[in-house]
Amino acid sequence: MPTSSDLSPTFERLARRIDGYREVVIDLQRQLTALPALDPASGGDGEEQKAQLLLKLLEQVGVTEVQVLRAEDPRVSTGTRPNIVARIPGKDRSRTVWLMSHMDVVPAGKLEDWVSDPWTVRVEGNKIFGRGVEDNQQGLVSSLLLARALHEEGVQPGLDLGLLFVADEETGNRLGIEYLLEHHDIFGARDIIVVPDGGEPDGSMIEVAEKGILWLQCTVRGKSTHGSTPDRGINAHLAASHLVVRLDQALHARFDARNPVFDPPQSTFAVTKVDVGAPNVNTIPGEHTFYLDCRVMPDYDLDLVLQAVEAAAAEIDSERKTTTTVTTIQRMDAAPPTDSDAPVVGALKRAVKQVYGVDARPMGIGGGTVAACIRRKGFGAAVWARMDETMHGPNEYCIIDNLMGDAKVFAHLLG
Repeated sequence: MPTSSDLSPTFERLARRIDGYREVVIDLQRQLTALPALDPASGGDGEEQKAQLLLKLLEQVGVTEVQVLRAEDPRVSTGTRPNIVARIPGKDRSRTVWLMSHMDVVPAGKLEDWVSDPWTVRVEGNKIFGRGVEDNQQGLVSSLLLARALHEEGVQPGLDLGLLFVADEETGNRLGIEYLLEHHDIFGARDIIVVPDGGEPDGSMIEVAEKGILWLQCTVRGKSTHGSTPDRGINAHLAASHLVVRLDQALHARFDARNPVFDPPQSTFAVTKVDVGAPNVNTIPGEHTFYLDCRVMPDYDLDLVLQAVEAAAAEIDSERKTTTTVTTIQRMDAAPPTDSDAPVVGALKRAVKQVYGVDARPMGIGGGTVAACIRRKGFGAAVWARMDETMHGPNEYCIIDNLMGDAKVFAHLLG
């Protein structure tokens, strides 16, 4: 770990102040968790209540440069989805360190799988349990801790600090960061943009690249008949099974680029969901539907993957006398990666080393994050936090020390 002589006096002051925020962390998580920010598609009314709380919390810590930029959404009671853009002026106003978190959460799921009420935080030792406490309230709270420490210590940061709290991350970003990027000038070319919405338990991963995502629905149609006379029908399940094997072999062989920055270091093509075919044992199924989750290295155009799937399906149809339909149900083309030598990466490496004593490294992932939207607009962004990644499951939790440690990392970025 770094010695006292390695750290600036200002950073030491902020770090000491943040070390005393354990009860603040718990209180903030308690308030935020009690206001479920769910998309209307999940039976919710959006982020308005949580946004109003965050505006109040920002005011309490002296943040006065605040805008609420709203995207229209007639499905919610207010008619709009709020996005909060806040700034704390630095000594050098030519650059901004941005911390971008999202306000919305996913539904709790089956309540019987939770040990306690998901919307009421439960504290056990160094862990706080509740829906959203990690995804993405860890980012919200660590950002607020830094703003609070700057206010209470009377410190003006070296660079501007920008806090961006967005809507609609869990359901596509259309009313959140994508809306902001399309209608407002938020970022500058030299800004440092950090998205604290993913990471490793030791904080060693700086996510700089993502694979392309292609979800396909493959429906194979044959001819249904009685199980005792299979020769009178065309078994769609059997044909689909041959197609699954053909795709597994062909796709991995053709799209075989490797890059050690990613984990796993190659494209993946996984058969996932399968729809029920025949309703009973003694019926030859006339239709079979399976789904393919493709996570494709940035080297390849997703159109080529789709063409390869359709070609394999046509081969099986010719061999088995079936008819197969391939439908795209989700597509996210890979965004240009953030350069491993970009300023945001170097700044995070230094900060993580100072705070946690860990050598963080740039990496790529198979999942999609909100950072991809920013990269597509030409801005370098990195996803970083120190977390166990319990999001979306029952008994989601965050670690209190991580929230305070992350706030120190962000303080270090300010110079």
